[in-house]
Amino acid sequence: MQIPKVGFVSLGCPKAGSDAERILTQLRAEGYEISGSYEQSDLVVVNTCGFIDSAVQESLDAIGEALHKNGKVIVTGCLGAKQDVVQNAHPSVLAITGPHALEEVMAHVHTHLPKPHDPYTDLVPPQGVRLTPNHYAYLKISEGCNHRCSFCIIPSMRGDLVSRPIGEVMNEAENLVNAGVSEILVISQDTSAYGVDVKYRSGFWNGRPLKTRMTELCKALSELGVWVRLHYVYPYPHVDEVIPLMADGLILPYLDVPFQHASPRILKSMKRPASSENNLARIKAWRDICPDITVRSTFIAGFPGETEQDFQMLLDFLEEAQLDRVGCFAYSAVDGAKANDLPDQVPEEVKQARLSRFMEVQERISAAKLQSKIGTMQTVLVDELTTDEHDNVIAIGRTKADAPEIDGVVYLQDAEGLNPGDFVEVQILGADGHDLVGGPPK
Repeated sequence: MQIPKVGFVSLGCPKAGSDAERILTQLRAEGYEISGSYEQSDLVVVNTCGFIDSAVQESLDAIGEALHKNGKVIVTGCLGAKQDVVQNAHPSVLAITGPHALEEVMAHVHTHLPKPHDPYTDLVPPQGVRLTPNHYAYLKISEGCNHRCSFCIIPSMRGDLVSRPIGEVMNEAENLVNAGVSEILVISQDTSAYGVDVKYRSGFWNGRPLKTRMTELCKALSELGVWVRLHYVYPYPHVDEVIPLMADGLILPYLDVPFQHASPRILKSMKRPASSENNLARIKAWRDICPDITVRSTFIAGFPGETEQDFQMLLDFLEEAQLDRVGCFAYSAVDGAKANDLPDQVPEEVKQARLSRFMEVQERISAAKLQSKIGTMQTVLVDELTTDEHDNVIAIGRTKADAPEIDGVVYLQDAEGLNPGDFVEVQILGADGHDLVGGPPK
């Protein structure tokens, strides 16, 4: 097998040179050969400088020379941070990254020049080693969080928001689909904030620019032909942009939104964004655009300072919002959380009593919603097979409204011949408070 060759041009200061050394080291570690000739290279990486005008021009000239003599060019370095300057001068470059972008550069190299086979490292498949079943996978798009919720210590453990390069995310998603995944579950600490830390800068996937932003990510993921499910979505205004994608069947009509409470006073004490009134209006607007949207959420009962009036606001919110899937937790102190120091801690027995009252209300709402599905046709993704006491094959699957392990399931009768990962159209024959029973259409 011919060893792929990468040409490399590095301009600028010692810091740029250090970046170049890291990229070259990684290229060699992965088996690429570094070529000193444009003509003999399969592609060229140009590490640019953009500090002063003369350096900008030198970098643009180097990119132009590489394009003229080779044709396949990836741009990185300081001038890459001014993406529009590079794109306006040389729109045919394969990809552009800023400085300190080893992972992004390597992702683009992998896209346009697949790395050579290594019998040691290639024992690991392209999609990596996963803990989930073969037919669904979690896709983490960022690390950390910029919020400082008083009950949470995630930022102290994982730091502020760091979004993964969108090209890297899309390459991982594509590898998962190529490996047979039927459902991608998008996760992060704050999915709505994807790209905020990098000011939504553009990356590249399959040679085309993509903004590092939730809406553009969802549109790109929808092209892969699998279920795409969004988790941990804060109710920012721009979330409204993905609802039409759900209405058009491009991504699943499902939002996991951690509202946490409904009392303005408690939300303020929690340091949470948005208010219950805004959330109710937004849910209504979402349903107007996409009537079959499933909204799931989590709440905390017994937060420090929560009065009976605050808790009643939460119950009233549940009645009005009519959420499809809901989880609730009695507040529990977490070592290091600011909420531990708040006054008026709620007694444990009161917390548990409120949790029970909350779940009674939500179980009634959820049961009614499931009952309304009896007689409807639903697309079900099969998760596993089992047998009943008469050795009849039963499939356990999920509808578009159900995320694995946290929502309900559908028990499918007459499941002979089905396999995990199969999609099947079924008629809903029955329901209880949490799950559905389905079978062949009558």
